[in-house]
Amino acid sequence: MGNFTKEVTDNTFETEVLKAEVPVLVDFWAEWCGPCRMIAPSVEAVAEQFNGKAKVLKMNVDENPEIPQQYGIRGIPTLILFKGGVEQERIVGAVPRDVIIKLLEKHLS
Repeated sequence: MGNFTKEVTDNTFETEVLKAEVPVLVDFWAEWCGPCRMIAPSVEAVAEQFNGKAKVLKMNVDENPEIPQQYGIRGIPTLILFKGGVEQERIVGAVPRDVIIKLLEKHLS
């Protein structure tokens, strides 16, 4: 993980995501996923940009199968924005950094 993203697990998901005071963007990914590795620098940059205003977390779907199954994660990378413990929006697939930024900005205003 980078300096601004941190790993969330099946065990820490409720505390880190659902009970968070700020919007939380969760990046569902896997080591073997090429597109996941492609967007990783963008996800880290967005985490740095929104540090203090939103949290950006990463969940390895191979190591944590429960939560991805619960939220119906089929393809990765999948980015889900949670606010007040509720899924607000999701993006499936590798997208440009500005798409991720717009998603967060929309839910911060």
